[in-house]
Amino acid sequence: MDFRYEKLARLLLDYSLNVKEGQTVMVNAATVAEPLVQALQKATAERGVYLLPIMRPEDGQYLFYKHAKDNLLDVTFPVMKQLFETVDAMIGIHSTANPRELSRIEPTRIARHRKATAAFYEIIARREKEGAFSWVAAPFPTSAMAGDAEMSLGEYTDFVLKACGCDEDDPTAYWKKVHGEHARIIEAFGRAKTLHITGKETDLTMSVEGRTWINCDGKNNMPDGEIFTSPVEDSAEGTIYFDVPCSYNGVEVEGVRLRLEKGKVVDASAEKREEYLLKMLDVDEGARFVGEIAIGTNYHIQQPSKSILFDEKIGGTMHMAVGLSIPEAGGRNKSGLHWDMIKRMEDGGRWRLDGRTVYENGRFTV
Repeated sequence: MDFRYEKLARLLLDYSLNVKEGQTVMVNAATVAEPLVQALQKATAERGVYLLPIMRPEDGQYLFYKHAKDNLLDVTFPVMKQLFETVDAMIGIHSTANPRELSRIEPTRIARHRKATAAFYEIIARREKEGAFSWVAAPFPTSAMAGDAEMSLGEYTDFVLKACGCDEDDPTAYWKKVHGEHARIIEAFGRAKTLHITGKETDLTMSVEGRTWINCDGKNNMPDGEIFTSPVEDSAEGTIYFDVPCSYNGVEVEGVRLRLEKGKVVDASAEKREEYLLKMLDVDEGARFVGEIAIGTNYHIQQPSKSILFDEKIGGTMHMAVGLSIPEAGGRNKSGLHWDMIKRMEDGGRWRLDGRTVYENGRFTV
């Protein structure tokens, strides 16, 4: 086993989750990620922490969505609901032997299940606010994921673990430094009311008045590296173009253009898989509203890898999510969709808060 997986396991447990002896950590993973689950088993045992692995077999998601009866698609799984009410923490391992596993599944079936499982997010948000639950998403590299990223497995493994700070002598110290830099920027943002974004085929304004900017420093995502908020739901006006390919449930869409009025996407197109984009925007009433606006700050990540866990963190980019907003940021929009779409900002992209430039050409100016 690559020793860096043990470093990653320790980082997730001690820094991201801050687990305590006697607690229970649920880990949700595909069977292909077993080496990381093994590292977590060792690390939890050493800490006196219970590990509850829930392993997903190869093609498990495909078989579920292909054959599930209506009650499975439209109702929250009772046992999983009880687990979210009971366990102290959760690690979701992002890993797959086939990133295109769901490409031929009817999108509405996925959307129906996503809507039903929105109840899980409400439980997580409530318990997290109460200080009774913590969670983190983390990667495990596979050959298929490496192929998507156009790398060898060795190159991709190095890419993944470097992005997580596992090449550092002390990964925890690295992420604490990230936290401090983000905190400085958020303080500089102050209590701004209006955000104006310009760039290639982009001129978009929205209100962030009363909303909270969130410091993404490795606590909920690993790797991490972003600063985000949820804008006022009915405020977005203008157009935006996303030039980085973005996937949702393994279906890749390219060249997305959106026009928004009163916070809602009123016109949408894509250069690739436009039909899928439009279907997802119509999954429920909240899917066409902006749920998140963010800047990626992880400069260890410089190229898209067709994995949102990495791509939304690319240093020099911004992203915007349609659908579900983030309650901790003040967001109120509800949806079974949360789709992050990414835009490069190095070539003239600019963010202004209340008329003041705070980010330009892929770098902060404050």
